[in-house]
Amino acid sequence: MTVPLSDPFAMPGLPSDADAESAWIDVIRKMDETYANLVAQQVELERKNAELEEAQAFIASVLGSMTDVLIACDRDGRIEQSNPAAERALGHPGRDLAGRPLRDFLDPGSHAAFARLCAAALQREGGADVELSLRGPTGPFPVSVNSTVRYDQRGHAIGLVLVGRPIGELRRAYRDLAAAHEGLKQTQQQLVHSEKMASLGRLVAGVAHELNNPISFVYGNAHALRRYVERLTAYLDKVHEGAAPDALAALRKELRIDRARADSPATLDGMLEGTERVRDIVAELRRFSSEQKHAAERFDLTALLRSAVTWVAKAQTPDLAVLFDLPDALDIAGHPGHLHQVAMNLVQNAIDAMAGAPRRRLELHARTDGGPAGLRMVTVTVRDTGPGIPPDLLGRVFDPFFTTKPVGKGTGLGLSISYQLVKDQGGTLTAANHPDGGAVFTLTLPAAGPARRDGLPTGGDG
Repeated sequence: MTVPLSDPFAMPGLPSDADAESAWIDVIRKMDETYANLVAQQVELERKNAELEEAQAFIASVLGSMTDVLIACDRDGRIEQSNPAAERALGHPGRDLAGRPLRDFLDPGSHAAFARLCAAALQREGGADVELSLRGPTGPFPVSVNSTVRYDQRGHAIGLVLVGRPIGELRRAYRDLAAAHEGLKQTQQQLVHSEKMASLGRLVAGVAHELNNPISFVYGNAHALRRYVERLTAYLDKVHEGAAPDALAALRKELRIDRARADSPATLDGMLEGTERVRDIVAELRRFSSEQKHAAERFDLTALLRSAVTWVAKAQTPDLAVLFDLPDALDIAGHPGHLHQVAMNLVQNAIDAMAGAPRRRLELHARTDGGPAGLRMVTVTVRDTGPGIPPDLLGRVFDPFFTTKPVGKGTGLGLSISYQLVKDQGGTLTAANHPDGGAVFTLTLPAAGPARRDGLPTGGDG
C-alpha cells in the first residue's frame, strides 16, 4: 500500500479545489438569475413603453381632432400644454407657448375673467361659461370657456384646464337654428292658414245656404209690401183730392185696400223674422271669427252643434240623414268661436269619411254627468257610418299634418287644431271605432255653473 506524500507547498486553512469550484458555480448561478431578471424587466419595460406610446398617440390624435380650444395651465396661469386648435387660435406652436403666461395672449378686457378662473383654481373650485377673447394672428378670437381644476396624485390643486368653443361657431349655429325655427313657424302658419281657408270655404257655403231662405223671404215680402204701399198711396192721394165716396169705394175695391191692410202686419212680421235670422247668423259668424282666446262666455252648446251641422252638412250633402240626440240646452262656458270650429271640423271629417258609403248617417249624442272633483262634464259624441279608422292609425289621427286624404284634399291639421282648441278649454277629444261600424269622436267639456247676476258663469257645480 502506497501512502501519498503530503504537498509540501499546501498552506493550512485555505479551501480546497472542490470548495472553490462550488463557490464559482454559485456565483455563476446568481449571475444567471440576475440576468434573467434583467431580461424580464427589460421586456416588461418595453411593453409598458409601447403601451405608453400608444396612449400618447391616442391622446395626441384626440387633441388634434378637437375643434375646441384646450389649454392646460398651472396655478399661476402659465401654459403647460395646448392642443392644435389652441395653437392655431393663438398663432404659435406648442413649444413657444409652453411656460408663457396665458394672460399675455388675452385681450385686456379678459384679464379680470381669467384672474377669477385662476383664483377658482386656488380655491379648488371650477368655473364655467366664461367668455375670453384670445389675441389671435388675425385679431380677437372670442371663445366661450368652461374650466375645471386639475389635481395631482396627492389631490393637490396644481392648475386648471380650459376648454373653449369658438363663439363665432356658436353664433352661426344659433343663427342657423333661429332661421330654421323661423322657417318652420312660417310653414306652420301657412298650413294653419290653409286649413282655416278650407274651413272658411265650407263655412261660406253653409252660410250662403243658411242665409238664402231668410233673405229670399225678406226679399219677397219687401216686394209685396212695396205693392201695398203703392196701392195705399194711390188711395190716399184720391182721399186728399176730395174724391166722391162712391169713387173712393170703387177705388178701394179695385186696389184691394182691405186685403193690403190685412196682409201688411204679417208681411212686416215675416220681414222682421227673416232679418232677425240673418242677425243671428251674423252674430254666430262674429263669434266664430273671434280670435280673443281670453274671451270666455256662457253659451248653448246644443244650438252651436245644430248650427255647425246646418252650415256644413246641408250645403254639401242635402240627403244626409242626421240624428240629433241632444238636450234642449247644454250650457258651456268658453270660447264659442273655437268650439264652433271644432264642431265643424268633426262634422266635415265625418262627411269625408262617409264618401262612397252606401248608407250615410250622422249621429250626435250628448249628456251631462259627473266629473273629477265634483265638476259636471258635458260629453258629446259624433259618429259616422263610414269604414272606420284602421287600428294602426288610431294613435295618429290627432298628429299634426297626418291625413289619409289625397294630396290637395286636406292639410292634416283639422283634427290637430281641434284637439288643441279643446285642450285649451279644459276638455278632451278622443277617437275610436264604434262597435256597430264607423268612427266615433268623443268631446268632453266642463259644464258651466249657475250664472251670476252679472251674467258670467261661476264654474262647475256638483
